[in-house]
Amino acid sequence: MGVRKDTVRGMALALPETTELETWEQPTFRVRKKIFVMFSDREREAWVKSTHDEQRALVQMDPETFFVPPYVGPSGWVGVRFRTVDRDEMRELVTEAWRLTAPKRVVAAFDEDGG
Repeated sequence: MGVRKDTVRGMALALPETTELETWEQPTFRVRKKIFVMFSDREREAWVKSTHDEQRALVQMDPETFFVPPYVGPSGWVGVRFRTVDRDEMRELVTEAWRLTAPKRVVAAFDEDGG
């Protein structure tokens, strides 16, 4: 169990139109200049765009892995600890964060290609 930050980087960059940009001295992953995943200051965690409902469910289900991050947590983002998260769960969270951020036509094209 657990993932490395480079694995998460690969998951994010594999999604259409995703770019990596350092902001606040940390890697952020964006689609059309909008952030959907960012690493924490120690790069042992990622903050992932989500919904309030998903955030609550994940934190309640596994507080060792998921948490409400500072700054972006009130907007529904969820914090994810690399050392305890399941790889498939992390991929799902990154993909869903991208879906919440990417333009609808980009998401539709991704879905048509079997994404």
